[in-house]
Parts: sequence; C-alpha cells; structure tokens
Amino acid sequence: MQISVNGQTEQVDIQSLEDYLTARGLLGRRIAVEHNGEIVPKSQFSHVMLEDGDVLEIVQAIGGG
Repeated sequence: MQISVNGQTEQVDIQSLEDYLTARGLLGRRIAVEHNGEIVPKSQFSHVMLEDGDVLEIVQAIGGG
C-alpha cells in the first residue's frame, strides 16, 4: 500500500502505526504523530491500522540549549 509520511510517498506492507514506527526505529522516542489530520496518543499506536492513501506527519522532539 502507499502512504504519505511527512510529504513523502512510501510503499509499505505494514499494518499498524506501531509496526511502522518500530520498523523506522522511532518507537520509544519523543515523537508526535498525526494520522489523517488527527493527533494519535502513544497509547493508541498499536490500535491505528494503516490503509492505502493514509497521511502521517511525524515530528521528533530534539533537545538543545
């Protein structure tokens, strides 16, 4: 299936948002995820199923000072 992640089209065979984030090494990091315009709480990552045409926006908090 084809999804859009941060404006880039990706071909994926992954079913859940949690699986996607795990495959990209992002699970457990300080991130915020928007799925089709809705913020997804971390507790719901495993419940969100990806479908063809979905749009994800993923931002990662980076500390500094």
